[in-house]
Amino acid sequence: MKLAFTKMQGAGNDFVVLDCTQQKFDLSKQQLQRLADRHFGVGCDQILVVERPRSAAADFGYRIFNADGGEVEQCGNGARCFVKFVHGRGLTDKPEIRVETPGGMISPRLEADGEVSVDMGKPSRPIAEKLNVGGRQLEVMTLSIGNPHAVQFVPDVASAPVLAQGPSIETHPRFPNRVNAGYLQVIDRHTIALRVWERGAGETLACGTGACAAVVAGIARGVLDSPVKVETRGGTLTVAWAGGENAVFMKGPAVSVFEGMIEL
Repeated sequence: MKLAFTKMQGAGNDFVVLDCTQQKFDLSKQQLQRLADRHFGVGCDQILVVERPRSAAADFGYRIFNADGGEVEQCGNGARCFVKFVHGRGLTDKPEIRVETPGGMISPRLEADGEVSVDMGKPSRPIAEKLNVGGRQLEVMTLSIGNPHAVQFVPDVASAPVLAQGPSIETHPRFPNRVNAGYLQVIDRHTIALRVWERGAGETLACGTGACAAVVAGIARGVLDSPVKVETRGGTLTVAWAGGENAVFMKGPAVSVFEGMIEL
């Protein structure tokens, strides 16, 4: 089959976006893996599927698949690319849209400066836990922002054991559906540096929900004040959270890279 696609990126977190508003999405796990493969396919961290909404309260449906072909609940950087995509395709002219995801409804907005802000919804309450990983006790803050995260506070993200430790945290028995492993360095009360090992994708240049989770964890711990600039390896995101039952807001770039056709 021949498949039309758009390659996009948000702070270096890259995506293959598929328009399935006029046709049913029916790719297999193997086809998704081929599409995401950086040597034999297009190459991406995640595949984003744009669909018609199931409820009248939403403008679009949104499905997210990691590079390993597994479906996940939420993707913040992808949500920003989603908005740029549907506007670029003429699928909507609304500056703010409501999008159904497996992790709940989100409301991304195209801003006047070309960046996109996203209401990511209410996070779960951060919980301080200890994990035994490779014989070591790690202190993490666990929470969900549509998908699950385990955030560690580290003195230096550059030397953090993301590649060595991330896979073990992702597949830890504590998390039956796997988890994203974040490594957070506090620069000052309004700035952090962050690296994230994403489940099913490995370390990515940026992780939108990971940025939100890290900021929520830092504010809950009392070491950060909203808003917070999140410096990732792919660019800067801004995250705001007023605490408690309030929603998390994230703002950052979203860019189309190229369009093409691939035979799967």
